[in-house]
Amino acid sequence: MKRVVVTGMGVVSASGNDVASFWNNIIEGNSPAKAITHFNAEKFKTRFATQIVDFNAAQYLDRHEIKRSDLYTQYALIAAKQAIEDSGFDINTMSPFDVGVIFGSAHGGMETFEQQYKEYAASGFEPHFNPFFIPKALVNMAAGIISIKFGLMGVNFSTASACASANTAIMDAFNYIRFGKAKIIITGGSDAPISEASIGGYNSLKALSTRNNDPKKASRPFDIERDGFVMGEGAGVLVLEEYEHAKARGAHIYAEVGGAAMTSDAYHITATHPEGKGAIHGMKLALEDAGLNATDIDYVNAHATSTPVGDISESKAIKAVFDGHNGLHISATKSVTGHLLGAAGAIEAIISIKAINDGIIPATINTTTIDPEIPQGLNIVIKESINKKVNAALSNTFGFGGHNGIVIFKNI
Repeated sequence: MKRVVVTGMGVVSASGNDVASFWNNIIEGNSPAKAITHFNAEKFKTRFATQIVDFNAAQYLDRHEIKRSDLYTQYALIAAKQAIEDSGFDINTMSPFDVGVIFGSAHGGMETFEQQYKEYAASGFEPHFNPFFIPKALVNMAAGIISIKFGLMGVNFSTASACASANTAIMDAFNYIRFGKAKIIITGGSDAPISEASIGGYNSLKALSTRNNDPKKASRPFDIERDGFVMGEGAGVLVLEEYEHAKARGAHIYAEVGGAAMTSDAYHITATHPEGKGAIHGMKLALEDAGLNATDIDYVNAHATSTPVGDISESKAIKAVFDGHNGLHISATKSVTGHLLGAAGAIEAIISIKAINDGIIPATINTTTIDPEIPQGLNIVIKESINKKVNAALSNTFGFGGHNGIVIFKNI
């Protein structure tokens, strides 16, 4: 099998609209959580999020692209442009069939769907729909439009495994390249879920924090006072490339994709397995795929969303897989970024890679008192980032429906 490396990265998020500013805010622990301005949230139980403010799509896209695309696709396009430019590959010197797009999203064009139905109801339910309604709302459209925008004619599809969607996409891209089906694949995830229906729906599930008076301290993974996750939005993109191809063109290589795996909890539509059975098996499979032992992993970027049940089950799973590995450090960076749903795995992949590149493990902010139900003996980095050499990092993502997606990155 062929080796697969990361040669480009891009990000659009409330924590930063480029990799450098994003990473700086992560390691500094600067939470962008604030009152929602995308709509009037006064009547909602949760009235804050990590939303992208002062976003002007016209700075990046032409009016036709804006008219035909949902916000989640716009985020994906901008992050993809960053990553492609960062990678420096020239599609004009390659067969376009050697470059593909595999891209994840949990909600797709949810805002488009919501807005179109409002207009339908306001018209007295007259069936006059926007001709771009369906293309904008489709969950696969970010992958499709990235392909169209950059002339990439290889494999092209979208993954949808809720909050594991980006890691699913990264794993599929990894497999396509290592099995010789592509030279380069643009991968990652995007979501724009800060809308009335989304916030209202997650409130009904009691999944969101309601710490409205202190948004920046609302996301507190593993803490005894955690009360739910903080909604976020944005996109993360990686350029994955076959190693020999990258080396031949003199590309900068950030890291190697070591291994990946997916499993299912087969337990509940929204809750993770209480003992983390699916997560345990997934992490073990990813280690096996990477040819690594548990003691080879220096850093785990935990899914840890700050929900009462999820943080406990994941910590039990990590304990089961890495018990006795005292050199392992764990952090939950959603405490800073919020939870970007289908884009979470992509931005956390970037965080994991930057931890390898810079030898910095970012902190879990806001966590002061670890829940006694969290297993003892886990080195959870809290309050401040630490300096540590990271040769290999494992990134967890778990999604509604029981999806577990795990990806391992290692130093090249």
